Amino acid sequence: MSTQSAEKKRVLSGIQPSGELHLGNYFGAIQQHLALQHEFPGEAFYFIANYHALTTLHDRERLRKWTVDVALDYLALGLDPEKALLFRQSDVPEVCELAWLLATVTPVSLLEKGVSYKEKVQRGLPTSAGLLTYPLLMAADILIYRSSIVPVGEDQVQHIEFTRDMAGFFNNAFGKGEEILRLPVARFSPGKKVPGIDGQKMSKSYGNAIGIFEEGASLKKKVMGIKTASIPLGEPLDPESDTVFALYRLLASPEEIEDMNRRYLAGAIGFGQAKKELLAKIDEHFEEARERRRELAQDLDRVEEILVEGARRARPIARETLDRCRDAVGIP
Repeated sequence: MSTQSAEKKRVLSGIQPSGELHLGNYFGAIQQHLALQHEFPGEAFYFIANYHALTTLHDRERLRKWTVDVALDYLALGLDPEKALLFRQSDVPEVCELAWLLATVTPVSLLEKGVSYKEKVQRGLPTSAGLLTYPLLMAADILIYRSSIVPVGEDQVQHIEFTRDMAGFFNNAFGKGEEILRLPVARFSPGKKVPGIDGQKMSKSYGNAIGIFEEGASLKKKVMGIKTASIPLGEPLDPESDTVFALYRLLASPEEIEDMNRRYLAGAIGFGQAKKELLAKIDEHFEEARERRRELAQDLDRVEEILVEGARRARPIARETLDRCRDAVGIP
């Protein structure tokens, strides 16, 4: 049995520091990440992708703040540093060297198929070399830790396909029959659709997001402002087409969902009351996490220790992989 095939399974994902995390991020990815740390204790690697953020963010203070914010959010929501590694991408610079090695065997035509790059080109928007080569760095992030499982949404499958292609190019060029780079597989997230306050997919770019740690007047204004149909009070409501109900069912118990559904169909509840109950559910669900985040924000030295320790544990694995690749290509 080869060394790689005998290795434990390792899960890896990156989180880009691009501003306030919202309910779409939580139910679309974070919830799964937190569950996987228990399924793969000690082998769940989560990095804050600050190198990647530079393709769109050119503000040093915001990059630093948002990087810390991601760490605060994940730790407050339940990431356990004893079970999962949380670290900054930039604290393991070996990924940049591996990205270059992958670049020497990857056709430009493959990079030009990247969704983000293609969309900007088609829209006539400015593109950078960083955006074009984004998939190279992403592949390096996955391959350098010999990750076996990468949780993704269905719209991110291309990233894993590219990574597998690049690992194959490298293994074929330099492996001489040996699998130098381990090919990962995708694990699809449950795919919970999270609508924004306007009914479209929740996204910061659409300006329709509800922040995970939003509270008080700001949260109330957003929830009470959710777009709903114009239906008189006392008339039946359609739970299947309503944004308020869609958000409520993400947070409530099966019994509470059934009760809300019954009241919708019976015309026993109006949208105003439904929004109040949704607001209460959001507050209830994130109350403990909000308090933990406030405490963590008062001890940023501890947060820094966790990030540094995560990189300290991850970097030897990255170094070993890079050394194997350097040896394979003939670099001492």
